[in-house]
Amino acid sequence: MYNTILVPHGGTDAEDEALRHAMGLTKNTSKIILLHVVETLPYPPSFVLSSSERTRLLENVDDVNEEMRQDMMKMMEKYAQQCKKNNIKSKVKVEIGDAAEIILDIVEKEKVDLIVMSKRRKLKGVKKLLSLGSVSRKIVESTSCPVLLIDVEKK
Repeated sequence: MYNTILVPHGGTDAEDEALRHAMGLTKNTSKIILLHVVETLPYPPSFVLSSSERTRLLENVDDVNEEMRQDMMKMMEKYAQQCKKNNIKSKVKVEIGDAAEIILDIVEKEKVDLIVMSKRRKLKGVKKLLSLGSVSRKIVESTSCPVLLIDVEKK
């Protein structure tokens, strides 16, 4: 039923559980896209720094972002190996930027059929409906494909 399943993964146990669910949903022709998004570090307002200080800071931030991207690529490759051991095709993507925007972009570009994400909030009633994390909420509200939210608190 699902050809391409996207699993946004932050490297936590909660996302491990989401990956396990996604792996259980795959068929022989399915593939899982493992995605980690390195959120960009905020920059101070331009009036706080001189031009040369700002240039130096931006270079340092870019270096840190790239180092984090490479570290997460190694971690995501380990998850890809789990998929391979279970005869599941997978693809690893590590991007830098706004998580929700990148997830939505990948859904379109990769023709994703299902997004499997974890949720960790432990609220009840209306608060529960309103309390999805900002990334989860934006994805659920903005995507045209189904989203499966795995509640890791119920285990």
